[in-house]
Amino acid sequence: MDAVKKKILLVEDDTALAAVYRSRLELEGFEINEVNNGEDALSAAMSYKPDLILLDAMMPKISGFDVLDILRNTPETTNIRVIMLTALSQPKDKERAEQLGVDDYLVKSQVVIGDVVARVKHHLGMDPGPQQAS
Repeated sequence: MDAVKKKILLVEDDTALAAVYRSRLELEGFEINEVNNGEDALSAAMSYKPDLILLDAMMPKISGFDVLDILRNTPETTNIRVIMLTALSQPKDKERAEQLGVDDYLVKSQVVIGDVVARVKHHLGMDPGPQQAS
């Protein structure tokens, strides 16, 4: 493993789910910073400077879509990779995320944690190629 761990900001208001993701990602060798609302996500993105953000869409205070919009329009955070991990499976939600500049959009009910880890590694350039589930 490289000397410097890749940093992931985990933004998820479901604490049980967040704990599962955190432990798996730490097992995979990532450094995790976990917040549970959009407001904290924005301040953590600035102070923690993560390599990638796993972002829930429906959260208290500021929605994931608004967080993404603000991140993309802030010079210091515009290039951070963002994967939205959400319960929203409607095409219009995915389109909205894509218009806002999301790097990947995963629907919680359609992926297992291994898929999420594979996508994280893909976006951080740590694997040979995308592992798309068919």
